[in-house]
Amino acid sequence: MRTATWIRQHLAALRALLVLTVITGIVYPVAVFAVGQLPGLDDRAEGSLLYRDGTVVGSSLIGQSFTDADGTALPRYFQSRPSAAGEGYDPLSTAASNLGPEDIVDTAARTSLLTTVCARSKEVGDREGVDGRRPFCTKDGVGAVLSVIGPREPDGDVARPVRVVSVNELCPARPFLPTFRGVTVDCAHDGEDYSMGRIIPIPGDAPTAPPVPADAVTASGSGLDPHISPAYAAIQVARVARERGLTPDQIRAVVAEHTEARTLGFLGEPRVNVVELNLALDDRFPVGA
Repeated sequence: MRTATWIRQHLAALRALLVLTVITGIVYPVAVFAVGQLPGLDDRAEGSLLYRDGTVVGSSLIGQSFTDADGTALPRYFQSRPSAAGEGYDPLSTAASNLGPEDIVDTAARTSLLTTVCARSKEVGDREGVDGRRPFCTKDGVGAVLSVIGPREPDGDVARPVRVVSVNELCPARPFLPTFRGVTVDCAHDGEDYSMGRIIPIPGDAPTAPPVPADAVTASGSGLDPHISPAYAAIQVARVARERGLTPDQIRAVVAEHTEARTLGFLGEPRVNVVELNLALDDRFPVGA
């Protein structure tokens, strides 16, 4: 009797396994595939691919770099937001930098997130002809961070500094501040450890709302985002118009056509698909035409 019960239980388990295998391994995938082939859905099911002259040139879901072989921005194109996915926008290496707001000190092995943001902001500002300064950045595009060395107070402050070092400005650079609390600020020596001091980021006199928006200097969580903010697109209009021999209004019209509203009217933010925008510009206003 016990053997018969054991056999019945295992036969029931086997039948359940076979039924669920058919449903989840065959019926469901086939149904999803069939739905994906319906008109209006087939494009998304195939990866939202973008074509030019019958050749796949990208996907509307994945960003691209619009730079030359040396990584210099091509001036006739709108630039995407930065990417930390592999060498850039690599779907097989989708990732963020995983660096947070406290990553402010450069090391010999790695540039801090703060200096990376500062450098990008300066580069964008110089390219677009806007103020690229940001709080906590030097005018040369590195993190404005001091190591204040001296006896510590109970609250961790250094009341009487004996030495102050601009930790992200290697000698022979001239520090962004000549003095701090009456002490001359020194440049940093490569390989020297300044962690014994109190690390203090300095806001500086940059505008609290920089003209260069955040998405121009920080990568997305996936590293694949093909979108930029309307604000980042707006500061690029003059350059693209100049390089293509057009008026800013002509370029703004194309940007408006490729600006997407919030999803369902309230999710996310308005955004501009850079890949689709640049393809549209080449189709409508080819360079040299």
